[in-house]
Amino acid sequence: MKFATRAIHVGQESDPTTGAIMTPIYQTSTYAQTGMGEHKGYEYARTGNPTRTALETCIASLENGKYGLAFASGLATEHAVLSLLSSGDHIVSCDDLYGGTYRLFEQIMGRYKVETSYVSAASVASYEKAIRPNTKLIWLETPTNPLLSLVDIRALARIAHRHNLLLVVDNTFASPYFQQPLDLGADIVLHSTTKYINGHSDVIGGAVVTNNKTVYESLQFFQNAAGGVPGPHDVWLTLRGIKTLAVRMRQHQENAISVARFLSEHARVEKVYYPGLPSHPDHELAKRQMNGFGGMVSFQFKGTLADVDKVVRRFKVFTFAESLGGVESLVCHPASMTHGSIPKEIREARGLTDTLLRLSVGIEDIDDLLQDLEHALS
Repeated sequence: MKFATRAIHVGQESDPTTGAIMTPIYQTSTYAQTGMGEHKGYEYARTGNPTRTALETCIASLENGKYGLAFASGLATEHAVLSLLSSGDHIVSCDDLYGGTYRLFEQIMGRYKVETSYVSAASVASYEKAIRPNTKLIWLETPTNPLLSLVDIRALARIAHRHNLLLVVDNTFASPYFQQPLDLGADIVLHSTTKYINGHSDVIGGAVVTNNKTVYESLQFFQNAAGGVPGPHDVWLTLRGIKTLAVRMRQHQENAISVARFLSEHARVEKVYYPGLPSHPDHELAKRQMNGFGGMVSFQFKGTLADVDKVVRRFKVFTFAESLGGVESLVCHPASMTHGSIPKEIREARGLTDTLLRLSVGIEDIDDLLQDLEHALS
């Protein structure tokens, strides 16, 4: 089956009891058992839930993976992946990454003496130079958040495997519709399903997919032992959203390309970050590695922080808010919102300044979006 068909059908067969087309919400905490060690596949809802199984099966299929696990949030998913590490281990990570991930690395994992080195996102050679004897993971976002740099997954996979390391790719910005890291050699791919996979800004969730059975069994153990699982209603909402992932991503991209072109010609915009523009330094890599360019656009505004505040107050269609990937368009100020946990001097050294704005381009009519941008920037 092709992608759009799998998004609607895999793991979501009609209910065998009633024939219901939509996967039921199994709102239960426990399950009847027929005897000692005998049951119908489920014992306790933290360990497993049929609604959750449907989502895990579907997401694994969309990433061309064998094993999927769902969690209560994207950060809960990241924490599960980091449970593969032990005290004294080392991570090599791209330097442009979500502020919550940086906070998890530095303020949570750092307490357990897991150290992270950050290297320039697009410099493949920098990752290998940063590897130490105690390195266990290479961690990527591609495209990165919020500067939309790309990392060559296939090249990093070769480096990781040459050093017996696991390659982890956060695929949230691209979604499995536009990029499938496992096919490029990654060992683990993860998502904040809050974003494009759900697509309607009404759920918090996360998921991880792998083809490595040993990794899967370790993550599955952690999922059950630590208990950061999503509730069945949140899972059901995510399943409902995932059915339209293909059609939504096509429209997100179509609108984002128009927005990026508009911004690149605007007098009040200094620089536009969008891999779909030929001027983007990673445009050729994006064409090789991805099936499209996504719906995220960032831009550097000409002016001061006070000017930026005036701009965000003038939007009527774009909403000034955190998060991304919903059907509605959002504008975010990373320095004070999603990346506020990164110290200012580190942010600015990485190019994340106070005048950077990040757009999650929705699927509204493009004329309305462009008029809104024109009004806000005028």
